[in-house]
Amino acid sequence: MFAMSVPWWEFVVRGVVVYAFLLIFLRMTGRRQIGQYDPFDLILLLILFNAVQNSMNAGDNSLIGGLISATTLIACHTIMAQASYRSRRVSRWVDGAPKQLISNGNVNADVMKSELLTSDDLKAALRSAGCLHTYEVERATIETNGQITIVMRNRDSTANAPDGV
Repeated sequence: MFAMSVPWWEFVVRGVVVYAFLLIFLRMTGRRQIGQYDPFDLILLLILFNAVQNSMNAGDNSLIGGLISATTLIACHTIMAQASYRSRRVSRWVDGAPKQLISNGNVNADVMKSELLTSDDLKAALRSAGCLHTYEVERATIETNGQITIVMRNRDSTANAPDGV
């Protein structure tokens, strides 16, 4: 239970490498995977985490090895949180920047494509904000956490707008 099959420092190195890999991988997959888990995304993440567990523990299932791995991951997370807080450059790299999906009722197709958002995803966000049409929206932004924020236009300015999404 307490005997480790690999040296303690190997757990630390493996933990740092896996943390960095997952951070880069999840950042590259876009905000949709971070903020909106559907069953497909959740299954991928569970399988991914199970796969990297073996690379972190090198086949060692000791209690001490698990505690070292967990401590390493928490330390990596704390260091990244501090670095993001202190450096705007690190924060932009880790979190990205918000992007406008809709501006004055016009959908930005390039942002939709880069964020892998379908029209159904956008329609669901519109409905949750209480509107049915893009012309009702002054601005819609996909935030760094993957959530979509909708700012409605003044109701008077949408009274004579055409039908459609």
